[in-house]
Amino acid sequence: MNASAELFGTYQPSGSPLERLAVGWKYVLLLLLTVPAIVVATWWFSLASIAVTLAVLVGGRVGARRATATGLGMAVVGVLIIVVQALAGQVMTGVVVVENLVLALYATRVLTLTTPVPELVDGIAAACRPLRVLRVDPDRIALAVAVMVRSLPHLLGAFDEVRDATTARGIRRNPTAYVAPVVVRAVAYAHATGDALAARGLGEDDRRMSVADTTMTP
Repeated sequence: MNASAELFGTYQPSGSPLERLAVGWKYVLLLLLTVPAIVVATWWFSLASIAVTLAVLVGGRVGARRATATGLGMAVVGVLIIVVQALAGQVMTGVVVVENLVLALYATRVLTLTTPVPELVDGIAAACRPLRVLRVDPDRIALAVAVMVRSLPHLLGAFDEVRDATTARGIRRNPTAYVAPVVVRAVAYAHATGDALAARGLGEDDRRMSVADTTMTP
C-alpha cells in the first residue's frame, strides 16, 4: 500500500448505507465527529470520538485494516508532538492533540472511503453556492479542492519512489538525497498543473480585468 492510499484511503464500492448517504450529509457527519472533540479538548472525549468514528467506518463496510491504518509517518508525527509537549510540561495536551489528529484522519476516511472524488468536489461546490452573494465563485473553490486532492497522492507517491530509489543506492540516510528530488518533482508538478489550467482558459477573466484596469488608469 503506497503512502497516499495508506493515509487517505481510496474509494471502493461496498453498497453500504453509509456509501448511499448523500455527500452533503457525509460532510455534516464529518463535522459532528470532529468539532465537539476539538472544542472539549479532553483525552477521554477524543478517545470516545475515535471509537465512534471507527464504529461508523466499520458500519460502512470499509474493512478494519483500511479503516484503522495510520502509517509510519503519522506514528512518528504523533510521537514527536507528545515528546515536545512533554518537554514543555504538558504531556496531556500532546496526547489530546495526537488523538484529535487521528480522529480527523479517521473522520476524513468516512468521506474518502465511501465517496468518489467527483462527488466530494461537487458537494463542496454546492455548499459554496450561497457565497455567490459575496462574489465568490464556488466552481473555483471546487477546482482548488480537486487540484489539491489530485496533488497530494502525487506528492506522497513521489516520496515513495524517491525513498525506494535512495534505499536501492544505499543513501537513504542522506537527507539531501531524499528531500531534494521530491522538491524538484513538486515544483515540476506545480508548473505542469498551472500550464494545464492556463491551457483551459482558467484565470483569464482575472487577467483581462487586470489589463482593463491598467489601460483605464490615467
